Amino acid sequence: MKKIYLFVLAVIALVPLGLISENPAWGEWENEYYEKALGFIPKAMQNSIFEAPIPDYATSSLGDVGSYYFSAFLGVLIIFGVFFILKKVVKVER
Repeated sequence: MKKIYLFVLAVIALVPLGLISENPAWGEWENEYYEKALGFIPKAMQNSIFEAPIPDYATSSLGDVGSYYFSAFLGVLIIFGVFFILKKVVKVER
């Protein structure tokens, strides 16, 4: 378990590297990107009602790097929370 925690901490420490890239992260493209790359916007994406909870990972009070760290921490917290709940709900016999 200790190795998992160290790996997660290392990945979180590398999070701000995304700030120096001029390209968006994989899968985080705007509709205009699809229009340019594919020649059309997929129908399901045209009428999407999903809004990102923290658009562009930006919060006004934390700045760019702080916002990235906050988003990474929040994501890890949510994932660990889901698995913690699953562990409590689903009893695994060993």
